[in-house]
Amino acid sequence: MRPADRLFRIIQLMRATGRAMTAAEIAARMEVAPRTIYRDMEHLIASGAPIEGERGVGYLLREAFDAPPLTFTFEQLEALAFGMRAAEMLGDPRLGQAAREAKDKMLALLPPEHAARLVGAPIHAFRAASQPEPPDCLGDVRNAVSARKKVWISYHSLAGERSQRTVWPLGLSAFGAIWVLTTWCETRNDFRDFRLDRVEDWKVLAERFEPDENRTYAVYLAGLQAS
Repeated sequence: MRPADRLFRIIQLMRATGRAMTAAEIAARMEVAPRTIYRDMEHLIASGAPIEGERGVGYLLREAFDAPPLTFTFEQLEALAFGMRAAEMLGDPRLGQAAREAKDKMLALLPPEHAARLVGAPIHAFRAASQPEPPDCLGDVRNAVSARKKVWISYHSLAGERSQRTVWPLGLSAFGAIWVLTTWCETRNDFRDFRLDRVEDWKVLAERFEPDENRTYAVYLAGLQAS
């Protein structure tokens, strides 16, 4: 059994038992030596699990706790740090705030040495001075994608053409600081991409959509890969 899996099972066992348990008792359930449980308990407590107790006395889970212990390699922590920093730099304000809140939650659960690596990971994401700020409509459109709500847009294409469309927002892609919305366009009855920095006006509609099997973001991406 992997250590991370065992830590999760220990939490579930203590939660189900609802009383103090000795290391020997837990070890018998996990089929490991008591000294392994001592190390596991030290790790869980350092990770923020609400466990009271000590060697030779027993351990008690103070309250409901379902979050599995978080263990990452250094490269995984770098990937998380980069993703959070990119969300702050390239996303809308609400996405940036969500990234900061997610980081705070992770720091509360990670072992101290892992938390320090997450905060101090030497990898960053920046927006060049020549790159535009995130488009004003990004937050609303992003929420519309999640809520499956139709969006009306007034669009000014790179070719200079202006149009108004009602679209089904299926997914978002970031090409550096340029955000592109992939949609099912009701006007064209086909997939269409729209650069959000070219959207002059927009409105999230109350009407929802349910994409069928031929009009999904996955189908669109599969078509790109096949072309």
